[in-house]
Amino acid sequence: MSESQQPKASRRGFMWGAAAAGAATAVVATLPAVGPADAPVTEKKPAPEKGGGYHVTEHIKQYYKTTLV
Repeated sequence: MSESQQPKASRRGFMWGAAAAGAATAVVATLPAVGPADAPVTEKKPAPEKGGGYHVTEHIKQYYKTTLV
């Protein structure tokens, strides 16, 4: 089809599209909610006895490199 043969958008077509979107929204709103799967439980490391909780990691080293002027 060339550009001259394409039908122009009409109000009726817009209303059909709006009705379809509204119906789809209503269907989605009435579906039961599906929550995320339970995350695996990981045990936390025990807190250090004498402090020392700060460790220089690769992530921290990368941050320090970005702060250099």
